[in-house]
Amino acid sequence: MAGSQLTASDALRAWLDHLAHERRLSPRTLEAYGHIGRLYVAFLERHRGEALPLKDMGTITAAEIRAHMAERRSGDHALAARSLSQSLSAIRSFHSFLDRRLDTPAPQLALVRGPKVKPSLPRPVTEDQARGLLAEPDADPDAEPWEAARDRAVLTLLYGCGLRISEAMSLTRADAPLSETLRIVGKGSKTRIAPILPAVREAVNAYLALLPFPLQPADALFRARRGGPLSPRHVQASVQRLRGRLGLPERTTPHALRHSFATHLLGAGADLRSIQDLLGHASLSTTQKYTGVDADRLLNAYAAAHPRA
Repeated sequence: MAGSQLTASDALRAWLDHLAHERRLSPRTLEAYGHIGRLYVAFLERHRGEALPLKDMGTITAAEIRAHMAERRSGDHALAARSLSQSLSAIRSFHSFLDRRLDTPAPQLALVRGPKVKPSLPRPVTEDQARGLLAEPDADPDAEPWEAARDRAVLTLLYGCGLRISEAMSLTRADAPLSETLRIVGKGSKTRIAPILPAVREAVNAYLALLPFPLQPADALFRARRGGPLSPRHVQASVQRLRGRLGLPERTTPHALRHSFATHLLGAGADLRSIQDLLGHASLSTTQKYTGVDADRLLNAYAAAHPRA
């Protein structure tokens, strides 16, 4: 179909196809982007009273985009500031595709600013809660000994090395037994070196000693009950089950162990730059949010212990 015959809806489908096959976004993210894009195009067509040809996407005004944002912030399903900011980010991505791939820039988009979003602090667990969570798999009556050892090894990696679930799941049999350091490829293919504590090495070795499946060097290190690669969803479900048995709050998630790794290091005197390197953050500003967490902890301890507080 020639460019002059394309409609805004055609362009939206082309953008989603690009995200799926070139950017390889997850199905969940694609669904969210598609929902945002369809609402946006539908609003523009209602506002202008007709189906939009592609060329008209270049004439979208800042006032129209603001009106769409205002509509999404009202009604029974009103978006919070953070969700509205994510919606605007998706719309910017859509228009960027129109500009780069379909030669249809929308100059007025640059005049639209998103809502102010108060940055949320990480929600770590305490040191005692983390230790309890790491020990609990051994007491799980429904798990085979090798499965309990596996869950303990995974959780020990998350807390002991500050790994993301995806990073732990990407380890292969060739990575174990672990040495004193581990090369991790994180977000954006950014590589970092994670020091390995003896407790982490021992937990992984204990799992390997009980693992009932033979593995090739390139196979995923952590395996599910029937021998396939372990999924992040299993780790999330396992932590949900364990925290229920321990009576821990809902914020106790696998990712909370990564937050706890950083927060507890900061509380013990580690500097921000070192924590940035250990977490694999591209920007120091991302790591600085942990100073707010530690400051809150200190203030709470002061308020609880000081006789004049």
